[in-house]
Amino acid sequence: MGILYDDDVVIIRQSEKEGDPSVITVNCPDKTGLGCDLCRIILFFGLSIVRGDVSTDGKWCYLVFWVVGKSTTRWGLLKKRLVEACPSCSSASGLSYYRAESQPPRPPDVFLLKLSCHDRKGLLHDVTSVLCELELTIKKVKVSTTPDGSVIDLFFITDTRELLHTNKRKEDTCDHLKAVMGNTMLSCEIEMVGPEITACSAECSFLPAAITENILPLEIPDELPSSLTSTSVSVNMDNSLSPGHTLVQIVCQDHKGLLYDIMRTLKDYNIQISYGRFSTNRGRACDIDLFLTQTDGKKIVDPSKQKALSSRLEMELVRPLRVATVSRGPDTELLVANPVELSGKGRPLVFHDITLSLKMLHTCIFSVLIHLLNKLR
Repeated sequence: MGILYDDDVVIIRQSEKEGDPSVITVNCPDKTGLGCDLCRIILFFGLSIVRGDVSTDGKWCYLVFWVVGKSTTRWGLLKKRLVEACPSCSSASGLSYYRAESQPPRPPDVFLLKLSCHDRKGLLHDVTSVLCELELTIKKVKVSTTPDGSVIDLFFITDTRELLHTNKRKEDTCDHLKAVMGNTMLSCEIEMVGPEITACSAECSFLPAAITENILPLEIPDELPSSLTSTSVSVNMDNSLSPGHTLVQIVCQDHKGLLYDIMRTLKDYNIQISYGRFSTNRGRACDIDLFLTQTDGKKIVDPSKQKALSSRLEMELVRPLRVATVSRGPDTELLVANPVELSGKGRPLVFHDITLSLKMLHTCIFSVLIHLLNKLR
């Protein structure tokens, strides 16, 4: 195999008919968790994976995703982000080989967006949509509404493009917000925050154990709504069908980010996929077959490891998000727990989707806090 260029690493064939899936093909060196990283990017761009094939020999991998989604998808930018997630290649004697990263990536700079405006329904979602379109990731939010109808929004954000330190990027961000908010926007300021503020923000943002354990349990409760039961998910492991791999067969109902939830779980357990196939039918039922190995290249034979992985997969597929409501006198508090990868990355677009749902329900938001859970597993 010769040198692989960016145009060959990721190939996107857009659908010719409305309703037909577009096809994304990725051909690059392999690494543990690559499937998770790619699925996360696809999910961030608002696309749903309806079918997938994955194969690897441990050094090189070939992945194909059939996706459906918005007609406004920025395919060129999506391709760029997918290529960036793939391990780098170098040429040696005419051959391509995997070059492991020598150092972990530097944590992104954190910026504080201070937004002052007049309140209106759907305001928070409109702001969130702009930030998502600009590839600005929300790390923490504090929203306060005053009695006179004014709103003060504090967004701790990072920039995927790493340009927010420039005046042009800051001005473009405020201009995009102004275009959406109109005369309701009073002021917009963006400044980089120091490491001491970032550290304090992380340390002070953990939820109390009483909330994470009682209101947002991380285990499957004994009673679930009739439409959401553990019997709707089947996870079976078999070591007899392959001489070198553990076969995991999953049958479940589809939901947004399903394949990402599976890949994220396997990445956290350092499990490698040698071959996998994912498909959905018209009834939104999903069938997933995965041939897996541990990092040592061996099967998963330890019963305790099998049980732990199976239970975790079942939990993530039954309840990908933990949602609860709590009465606070005349107000209602909505609590949503979003599992976070061991790398620290959270599920994309959760805050965007929450604000969209509340906007569609004509529900007003007057205060928001985003926390880190002090218990993730």
